[in-house]
Amino acid sequence: MRVLDTDVCVELLRGNAKVIERRVEIDMPVVTTWMTAAELYYGAERSSAPTKNRRLVARFLETLPVVETTSRAARQFGVIKSVLERLGQRLADPDLIIAALCLAHDGILVTGNLRHFGRVPGLQVETWTRA
Repeated sequence: MRVLDTDVCVELLRGNAKVIERRVEIDMPVVTTWMTAAELYYGAERSSAPTKNRRLVARFLETLPVVETTSRAARQFGVIKSVLERLGQRLADPDLIIAALCLAHDGILVTGNLRHFGRVPGLQVETWTRA
């Protein structure tokens, strides 16, 4: 399954034709995480049109499953965070949560943030936003 990161969801919401085309081409389940849903709602609240953007986010989230947390994901979070801290390569907790959920569900993370997520051991990533 493909797990959409926040930046990819934002591109879909903005109508990025390249990202929309890639989404349509995928022949496997496409999901996002509760952390990404929370970040999208945060962005809507901070926008100049929060009511409109909250509705837009809600409608978007109705189009794909939202992966919730599990004990396996919580364990993955702890492992990833400790490994990266030992290497001096800390990541923000929201990114760690997204990575942990992706690993716990054997997903491939679709993100434009390869620099951050590329550091997570065992995490498969791909981008739809770059050539």
